[in-house]
Amino acid sequence: MAVARLVAAPFPLPPGAAVFRAHRPSRLGAFAPLSAVRRRLVSGRRVAADDKAVVVAIEDGEAEEAELGAERAARKQSERRTYLVAAVMSSLGITSMAAAAVYYRFAWQMEVSLCWLGGGEIPVTEMFGTFALSVGAAVGMEFWARWAHRALWHASLWHMHESHHRPRDGPFELNDVFAIVNAVPAMSLLAYGFFNRGLVPGLCFGAGLGITLFGMAYMFVHDGLVHRRFPVGPIANVPYFRRVAAAHQIHHMDKFDGVPYGLFLGPKELKEVGGTEELEKEISRRIKRKQTTDAVQ
Repeated sequence: MAVARLVAAPFPLPPGAAVFRAHRPSRLGAFAPLSAVRRRLVSGRRVAADDKAVVVAIEDGEAEEAELGAERAARKQSERRTYLVAAVMSSLGITSMAAAAVYYRFAWQMEVSLCWLGGGEIPVTEMFGTFALSVGAAVGMEFWARWAHRALWHASLWHMHESHHRPRDGPFELNDVFAIVNAVPAMSLLAYGFFNRGLVPGLCFGAGLGITLFGMAYMFVHDGLVHRRFPVGPIANVPYFRRVAAAHQIHHMDKFDGVPYGLFLGPKELKEVGGTEELEKEISRRIKRKQTTDAVQ
């Protein structure tokens, strides 16, 4: 019993004396400064890892966006090439047929005119009528196109023309059907005037020739210059054609109730509704875009 008492308290303490016991932290992590440092290190590593993940995600997103942009550019280039081939083939075909028809018909008229040596008469009236109606039909087609554009294409035929006012998916659009529709009467008039002789066939031949000339000019200015479906070369630098292109672009903005509905007289239509200032702004925007594109290329 005495041994146990000595082990428990080897040295007797006076009454009322305080007992002091040494205290050690159970673990190093309980030391506040070190714990805070460790928390900051862990937090820093986590933030660094998160930042790295964000950077990687951004780089992946940029790479994907660049790849999609390259695909879109390649698709647009392919669409332009396809439409260019179609435009060139149709233009060459129609132009060659029209030129051949004009040559052989006027050659026939000149052959007839040589008959004056044998008492024949020169068909001046027929020749003048052919020339005059070719010019008149080309000019008249501008007013026909303006009326048809407003009264038909933006009305009962909107379900077809709407494809022209939306982003095009592919080299062609449903609106291209109107070009074929206008080509049918032109070819019919040319054929009738070519295979028949006289004043009326001569007038029909001139009308068909005028419609054909207008259609060719319309395709180059509208499809090539305005909507850039194929390159047009120096045509884009002609000042009046720049005004025509800007005026038609305003038609697609629908700022003046769709005006202008015509093409070659579009600037005049805008002037009549007070759109000259907007036309000048659009011309400046198109010039700046072209300069930016040329600088990038």
